[in-house]
Amino acid sequence: MKLLFDENLSFKLCESIADLFPGSNHVRLLGLSEAADRAVWNYAKANGFTIVSQDADFAEMAALLGSPPKVIWLRAGNQSKTVISTLLRRHADLINEFGNDDNAACLEVY
Repeated sequence: MKLLFDENLSFKLCESIADLFPGSNHVRLLGLSEAADRAVWNYAKANGFTIVSQDADFAEMAALLGSPPKVIWLRAGNQSKTVISTLLRRHADLINEFGNDDNAACLEVY
């Protein structure tokens, strides 16, 4: 599963989780940091990414539009790259199960 990190998360997460989620990227690295949420959504959908964000906006879009793309809504508050990386690693199995569930559109991770 490829993750697309929203602008509110560190671009360095791509490297720190590359062993678990190869091919992941960040909106900043793709020139999408100033893009509207719908443009990020469309990019993720067209390129097979799961969006990872701390904002409710993408979770709301997932509820309204369904998937793809899928959305991982991080509910841990503003945390360091290390804490977010650890959170993703701790929930890697759950995240992969979510990725394989055709009926799920949004996963909340605490």
